[in-house]
Amino acid sequence: MTDTLERPGNSASDAQNSDEHVPAHRSSGTSPTPAARPVSEFSTIPEMVDRVAAGALEKASHPLSHFVRSLIGGVFVAFGVLLSLTVATGVSTPGLKSLVMGLAFGMSFVLILVSGVSLITADMAAGLILLLRRQIGVGAYGRFLGLGLVGNLLGTLFFVTVAALAGGPYLAKPFTEQALKVGVAKSGEGTFSAILLAVLCTWFLQTAMFMFFKARNEGTRMAFAFYGPFAFVVGGTQHVIANIGFIGFPWLLHAFHPDAAPATPITWDFGDHGMLRNLATTTLGNFIGGALLVALPFYIVSRLMQRER
Repeated sequence: MTDTLERPGNSASDAQNSDEHVPAHRSSGTSPTPAARPVSEFSTIPEMVDRVAAGALEKASHPLSHFVRSLIGGVFVAFGVLLSLTVATGVSTPGLKSLVMGLAFGMSFVLILVSGVSLITADMAAGLILLLRRQIGVGAYGRFLGLGLVGNLLGTLFFVTVAALAGGPYLAKPFTEQALKVGVAKSGEGTFSAILLAVLCTWFLQTAMFMFFKARNEGTRMAFAFYGPFAFVVGGTQHVIANIGFIGFPWLLHAFHPDAAPATPITWDFGDHGMLRNLATTTLGNFIGGALLVALPFYIVSRLMQRER
C-alpha cells in the first residue's frame, strides 16, 4: 500500500534536482523573450513622406493659422538675411565670405522647422505630396501656396523695414556697401540664370527638409535643417523669400536714409534690377527644384516601396 502512494521520482528532492536541468522558460511554462530589434535612427521613406504630408495637411486645414505662421516664417528668414550681411561685412575672401554668411543664415530654417511655422518653398514641396495623394485639390493647393507666399513676403519686408528704419550700425559704410553689393547682384541676375539658381536652391533646401522628417534623433534633425540654408547661401543660389530681404534691405536703407546710405539701381518693378522680376523667376525655379525634383521623386519611391510589400 505504501508502494502505491510513493512513486519513484515524485519526491520533492527529485523534483528539485529535475528542475535544475530544465531551462527557466520551460519550468515556468513561459516562452523565451525574443531579443529586441534596435530602433533605426531614421524612419523609412514612406514614413518620412507620411510625416511631411501630415504637417502640410494640418496647415492647409487651418488657413488663418497658416497665414500667421507664414508671417513668422518670413521674419525668421529675415533674421538670417540681416545676420549674414553683418558677419560678412569686411570679409574680402570670396569663399570665406560665403562660408560665414551660410553659417549665420543656417539657423533660420532650424527655427522654422522646429517651431512649425511656414516657408513657401517647403509648402510647395509638402503641398505637392497632398495634391498627388488627392488629399487636397488644385484650387486648395493654389490657395495654400498663395497664403504662404504673401505671408512670407510681408513678414520679411516688415523685419527689414524695421531694421532699415533703425539705421545705427546698418548705416556704417562697410555694411551699406556689403548690403548693396549683394542686393544688386541678386536683382541683376539674368532670367534664365536666376531660374536655374533658384532650382539649385530648393534642391538643397527641400532635400534637407525631407531628411529632417526622416531622422528620429532631434540633434540629427536640426543638423539637416541647418544644412539646407547653409548650402544654398554658400552655393550662391536664389531663394524667393531670402531675396526679398537681400534686395529690399539696401533699397529701404537708401529710401529712409538718403544721405547716409548709397543710391541703388534696385527698383520694385520688372526692370533689370526689379524685385518683381526676381520674385517671378525665383518662385518658378524654387517650385521646380523643391516640388518637382525633391518631393515628386520621394513620393514615387514611397509608392513603389508600399506596392512591393
